[in-house]
Formats: sequence, C-alpha cells, structure tokens
Amino acid sequence: MTMLVKGNGVSRGISIGPVHLFEHGQAEIVRYDIKKSQLKNEIKRFKKAHKSAIAHLQNVRQSIPSDAPADIASFIDSHLLMIDDVPLKKAPLQIIEKQLCNAEWALSIQKNKLVQIFDQMQDSYLKTRRNDVEHIITLIQNFLIQEQSSDAIPPHSDIKKLKGHIIVADDLAPADTIMFEHQKIGGFVTEYGGTTSHTAILARSLGIPAIVAVPNIRNLLTENEIVIIDGNTGTLIAGADEQLLRQFRKQKKAQKEYQKQLETLKNKPTRTRDGVDIKLMTNIELTEDIRALKHSSAEGVGLYRTEFLYIDRHHAASEEEHFAAYKRILRAANNHPVTIRTLDLGAEKEFDPDYEGPLAPNPALGLRAIRRSLKNPEMFLQQLRAILRASVHGEVRILIPMLTSMRELEQIMQLYKLAQQQLNKQKKNFRTDIKIGGMIEVPAAAIAAETFGRHLDFLSIGTNDLIQYSLAIDRIDEEVNYLYDPLHPGVIKLIDMVIQAGEHLGIPVAMCGEMAGDSRFTTLLLAMGLKEFSVHPNNLLEIKRIIIDSDISTLKRKYHRIITSHNPSRLTEFCTN
Repeated sequence: MTMLVKGNGVSRGISIGPVHLFEHGQAEIVRYDIKKSQLKNEIKRFKKAHKSAIAHLQNVRQSIPSDAPADIASFIDSHLLMIDDVPLKKAPLQIIEKQLCNAEWALSIQKNKLVQIFDQMQDSYLKTRRNDVEHIITLIQNFLIQEQSSDAIPPHSDIKKLKGHIIVADDLAPADTIMFEHQKIGGFVTEYGGTTSHTAILARSLGIPAIVAVPNIRNLLTENEIVIIDGNTGTLIAGADEQLLRQFRKQKKAQKEYQKQLETLKNKPTRTRDGVDIKLMTNIELTEDIRALKHSSAEGVGLYRTEFLYIDRHHAASEEEHFAAYKRILRAANNHPVTIRTLDLGAEKEFDPDYEGPLAPNPALGLRAIRRSLKNPEMFLQQLRAILRASVHGEVRILIPMLTSMRELEQIMQLYKLAQQQLNKQKKNFRTDIKIGGMIEVPAAAIAAETFGRHLDFLSIGTNDLIQYSLAIDRIDEEVNYLYDPLHPGVIKLIDMVIQAGEHLGIPVAMCGEMAGDSRFTTLLLAMGLKEFSVHPNNLLEIKRIIIDSDISTLKRKYHRIITSHNPSRLTEFCTN
C-alpha cells in the first residue's frame, strides 16, 4: 500500500533508496544525590567525560575529507568552541557543587536553561542553535554513562554499505553527518528541524535531498524499505509501485540534466533579455562560507551576518577577533563588495548564559538588533572600529538592521564618526568612502523609506521580518504560519514603496530576505524594479537563469495591469514554479 507523508523540503532533489533508521541510543538521564565526600569524584567524572567529548569531536574534525564543503568543518569547529566555553565547561560544575547532584543531571539542568534562552530568540537560524547545545550535552552525557552517541553509527568500514540509503532520524548532529561519509548517502529525513537547521544546511551543502519536520516518521518506516524523497516538495513516498518509481527516476534524471545546464551560466553576465544588468549577490552565514561565494560566481556578499561572533561564546568577541574575521572575508572576496550587517541579536539577557532574570515578554518587539547596539555603545563602537580597520583589505559596506526611527540613524552616525576619531588617534588606517545602508524590515521604515534613504547610501529589504511584522505572525509558530504570505497586497505595497524610494533618490535597493532567493518570486521582483538580489549560494544559479530569460519591460507592463486591476490575487501569475 502506498503511503505519502509531507514535511518541509529543505534541500532540493529526488532520491530513491532503502531506509536506514538511525538511533542515537541515549539512555534516560535520572537524578541522584551525592554526598559532600563524593563531590571531588563527581567533578572528576565530569571533567573526564568533557575531555573525552572534545577528543571525539577532534577525531571527527580530522576525518573530514579535504574536498568536503566548508560548512561541515565549520560546524564541528563551532561545537569545539562551545564545548570548551564557560556554559558547558564550568557552569555544570557549579550546579554539581551547589545541588550535590550527579554530573548527568547537572548537564540536564544546564541544557534546559540554555534551550530556554535560544527558544526566546526570534531569528530562525539562531533559534536552531539550541540543537548545538543539545547535541554537545548529549555527547558528554553519553560519555558519562559510557554510551557514546557514535555507537549508533555503523563502524566506518560498514558505512560504505549505506551508499544511496535514505537516513531517517529524529535529528542529526554535524558529527553524525560526517560519520556517514557525505558522498555516499542518498538523502536525509528527520522528525525535527527547519530550513535553517544544521541538517538542512549540511544537506544543501552536500547537494543531497532532505526533508525535515516529519512527525513520527521513524515509527512509520522499516529498515531497508524502499522510499522516494522529493526535497522540492517535501514529500516522502513509501510502498510505491513500479510505475511510480519509474516516474520519479525520470524526474531525477531530468533534474540532474537541468543542474548541469545551470552550471553553464556561471561565467555569463546577469543581464535580462532587454539588456538590464542585475546584481546577484550571496548571503554568508559564516566566514568559512566564502568558498560558496567563489563557487557560485556571485558579484559580492549582500549580507554577512556577524551574530556568530557573539553567540558561540560566553563573552563577546574582542575587537581583534572581529577585525580578523572581517579581514579574512574581505581578502577572500577578491575585491567583490562585502556587506557586513552589524549585530542582529536580542537583548543581552537572551544570549548571556549567566543571566538569571526574566526573559523579554516579547523579544520580537523588544531590545534587539540596532536597539541593542545603541543601548551598549561601547560594544557597537568596537564592531564599527573593527569594520573600519578591515576596510583597507577590500570593499566593505555596513548594513544597519531593524532601523525604525531617524533618531536611531542620527545616533548611529554620531557613533560612526566617533569610531573614526578613535582610530585616527590610534593612527590606524581605514577607508573614508564606506557605504552605509539600512535594513528595511519594520513596516514603518518601509513607509518612510524615502526619508531614511536621504541619509543613507543604500537600502536592503529584509523580507523575513518585514512580512512577519506586517502580518503580525511568527512564521516559526505552526499554529499561525499558514498566514505567512509574501504576496499579501500589504506586503507587496511596502516592498514597492522601498523600491520606488530608491529609484527616486538614485540609491541602490537590495533584497536579502528569503523572498529574494525563492525562484517563485523572481519575475515579480524584477517587474517591481528590484535590481539587487542577495540569495543563498545554492539558489543563485536558478535565480540567474530566470533573470537571463526575463524581459523587464514586458514584466513591468504585466505588473502595472495587475496592480491597476485591483485584484491582488493575480500576482500569483508571476510565480514561476
């Protein structure tokens, strides 16, 4: 009997193969009290398990093939940084001493505390960083109870037998992915995760199909059962007959041919059929992702996130660490522009593991992004100085997240001038022609885009938050995310206002949100006049193909007819797939 289940397709492609049910095999963690006389031994137990977990991750790091995507190594490096930082190295020891409990339970207490912090974050990518905490703590706990998480993974010599298998799990840690020898696996299906989970990012990096958020899937399938997974639609099919299998094999072959055709576009200019040049840039999550920039033939970095210089450590990175990260990416960009977004996190209490007070009642509307930076001007100055110093190594642009008021912009400019003055006193070199732009993701800022634009060098539309704030919904909340609609007439009006403001002022307008990287909306955005796209590297060539095949003058006429017809539902006519 054929069974079809749906999840979220997070990495495109079709794969057909036998199932391998992956179990982490973690034992239940229980609390037991220890006597003061046992405290020294319990601390010794924790330290030994902690060192064993570090050694395990280091061994995994060394086993990564030299030709593996940079994402994989960067995730392991991130885990190594986190495991050796205060929240996972010293905080559990304090819990053991204070509560006189076993090390396993102390880790569970610390995990719950850290998970709560990450769950309060509004950024979808940063929210999934709770998975890092859970993976690392589980690893230490398993060493404590002498049940390593890697025991569930077949021995290295047997992994070759899993070539072409579909890995079905509750979730996958980066270390799990590496142990599976990424070149040989047909795809992933997990019960948890989202588009920004590590499983999703790694699957896209490896170019293999993946589906996440399929509840209870491990209980619905059996080992070695043949299944079809379609990462394009998020569909898993079990019990398919031969006719259906032939149909999907044909689709799989066609997709491979299509991907080969896309590769031929790499060295072609991003120009429409009627001769309009479009700037196509890429979003970068980590410094190591610069390899993706080179591979994708993007014209620069439209968004480089800097949150990871804060989130993976107990204390914020120093100015020198900021400078080193920015210098590295600018040099690697080879004179392509790099747009560095300043800190886009919530209040300090949301990412300080030592904070014990209440969390913000509504973090999305609270002290976050540029508000957070202006609340702590010295931290902001440190980041500005690092960007300015790095500017001598390439073309850098500064992007300010979540601009809401002109007063904020005035404060930013004052601090920017102060950072320049401080560097002049230190006799440090920097460029004086750095362009500063504002990220438009608050509806009020979109309405006032022309006012902001008069004081900025460029604007960048962050559609993820703009849509959420406009429609008053959280796209991560399964109860209301069905309302998340990029084609809502109110959202389209706001985007249009920003683009028109840029045209009127003669300043560039880019889009770096997910809407820019979704090929369904490319022709619509071109019709609206968008000329700068910043997308995930894996989506770049598909967007480029659509741009090259488009005639903007024709699209503009079509868009005008639809808008003047006062029938916004017709905007779906622009959707290309």
